[in-house]
Amino acid sequence: MVEQEPKKEKNPEVPENKDLGQFAKYSGIVVQMFVIIFITTWGGMKLDKLAEFSKPVFTIILSLLGVFSAIYVAIKDFIKK
Repeated sequence: MVEQEPKKEKNPEVPENKDLGQFAKYSGIVVQMFVIIFITTWGGMKLDKLAEFSKPVFTIILSLLGVFSAIYVAIKDFIKK
């Protein structure tokens, strides 16, 4: 008779597929960054239309603010344990 190997018990603290969890985490960060940049740029365009400026002052200011805040949020999420 052939002896069977003992079955390994699964540890509930160790995820089955760590790569999938990492992918989901970083995908979420990318979506957050996109939404922040999109909303601030869209808001700047609407403010420029409302103020009737000849140059896109609010669009430039708010889109840069959106990029910096998106980078801040991403770095904060990377550092978080």
